[in-house]
Formats: sequence, C-alpha cells, structure tokens
Amino acid sequence: DPQHQLVPEGGQRQRREVSMTLNISADLSSLFTWNTKQVFVFVAAEYETPQNALNQVSLWDGIIPAKEHAKFLIHTTNKYRFIDQGSNLKGRDFNLTMHWHIMPKTGKMFADKIVMTGYQLPEQYR
Repeated sequence: DPQHQLVPEGGQRQRREVSMTLNISADLSSLFTWNTKQVFVFVAAEYETPQNALNQVSLWDGIIPAKEHAKFLIHTTNKYRFIDQGSNLKGRDFNLTMHWHIMPKTGKMFADKIVMTGYQLPEQYR
C-alpha cells in the first residue's frame, strides 16, 4: 500500500516521495545450474507517461550467491527513493516487475522478468 509524503526541496518547490512496504517472496532456485555464478534480482515500479513509454524506478535489489539462498521472503520498505517530480504520479497505474539477471561462470548473461499488474497510486497526497 503506497504512502506519500511531501519532501521539501530547495526554494518553494516540493517533490513527492512514495514510500512502500514490500513483501517479496520468490523461489529462484531453478535458475541455478552448474554454470550459475550468482543471480542479481531487483523489483521496479514501471509506468507510462506521455513523454516515455517506460519509466522504471528500482525499489529493491539483491544478489543471490547460491541456490541455497534462492528461496526467500523479505518484508521491507523500498530501498531506493521513488520520487514524483511534478505530480506526474497522482492516480497513475503502475506495475511491479521482478527482474533477474543470471550471471554465469562462463558464457552470456541471461535476463528475464515477471510483471505484476494492477497497482495504482492515490489521487491525493498526505
């Protein structure tokens, strides 16, 4: 459930910052083979604006060093700032997308993702 707050910036301008509590659970153990060195995973808020078809804000990331750590449940707030500059996010629909990059011991890196739809930011800020 996104929460918003006004954060004073230099002068009269203010920017709005979205604060989220994330419950992230995944089992990425199937990504590990004999050739997997580690897996980089991140969760991003993704949305469209008239200026850009894809806007992406990283909210959380981590490195999974081994298959034994690939099944996890994390309860956290967003690790990185989600800032609305110019009230472009009020009422905006957005997706939460989990991306992962498999870093092999040898060969090409492989990336994939899963998109979770149906999120919307409030029309009003606190």
